[in-house]
Amino acid sequence: MTPIAPLIEAFLRETLVHQRGASQHTCDSYAQSFQLLFEFAAARLKSRPSRLMLEQIDAGLVSAFLEHLEDLRKNAAVTRNVRLAAIKSFFRFLEYRQPAALDQVRRVLAIPFKKTDTRLVPYLLREELQALLDAPNPATRDGIRDRAMLHVAVCAGLRVSELTGLTINDIDMPSMSIRVVGKGRRERALPLWKPAATALSAWLAIRGKVATPEVFVSARGEALSRWGFAYLLKQHAAAAARQQPGLAKKRVSPHVLRHTCAMIILQATQDIRKVSLWLGHATMTTTEVYTRGDPTEKLDAMEAIVPPHLRRGTFQPTDKLMALLKSTT
Repeated sequence: MTPIAPLIEAFLRETLVHQRGASQHTCDSYAQSFQLLFEFAAARLKSRPSRLMLEQIDAGLVSAFLEHLEDLRKNAAVTRNVRLAAIKSFFRFLEYRQPAALDQVRRVLAIPFKKTDTRLVPYLLREELQALLDAPNPATRDGIRDRAMLHVAVCAGLRVSELTGLTINDIDMPSMSIRVVGKGRRERALPLWKPAATALSAWLAIRGKVATPEVFVSARGEALSRWGFAYLLKQHAAAAARQQPGLAKKRVSPHVLRHTCAMIILQATQDIRKVSLWLGHATMTTTEVYTRGDPTEKLDAMEAIVPPHLRRGTFQPTDKLMALLKSTT
């Protein structure tokens, strides 16, 4: 029997962080998936999580865990697939570490992902976005910080980890641009719209000297977490909904701001390649989802199409005698 704890530790700390260079967000997501899995396995096997053995985490238990997520935790198929992806990644890691468990590994890897609905990306309309950007109070320190965060997040289309990880050294105010380190450690330089640059300059002027290098910090000088930003965003979205009631029906998450940026760039440039470069996507396939959400793309396509001609014809009533003959046959 092989204890699973050392294997998980090696996978999370060595393989994910050092070998694959995964972001902190990815590492946290994987850790959360395994936490849920081991809590389920420990309860099912009447054991402590630290005493679980690799041989106990077989395809049957993993399948039961996935059913537990959907039936009892009421997780959607998308969330189920995220948990399964983390588990499969770990078992692919085991293929070369535990050759004796190869059959068990292959059975887990054979568990299929569930099909999910392909929905249109959620984004804010221009009036809704403006109401959100105007929500923070510019007369307070926190309001100036939050206004700068929202403007930069939308302008650059940043992932929440990219926003909270932005440092002072990543900002070049003379050129009004920022340097962003995205997924896979891919860097990209992005210009700031003038309102975003103005809001950011106002925040930097009162930020003060703090030990942490991150741009956006709390009153105690500590870097804001992505959960902290999500909380502030929720508060400002609720305030903005008083001006734009449509916001109350939308779930305004940090990623919705990224989607909003993508739609603004797409509608302004009509070039999906520019959207891909702006957002830092590895492939164009990821970016194509925005073309399904932009109705102007369909209108442009319709205008470019030359429809087939409709052949003219003249209606002639049916001859009564011929109609009579046809009815008697």
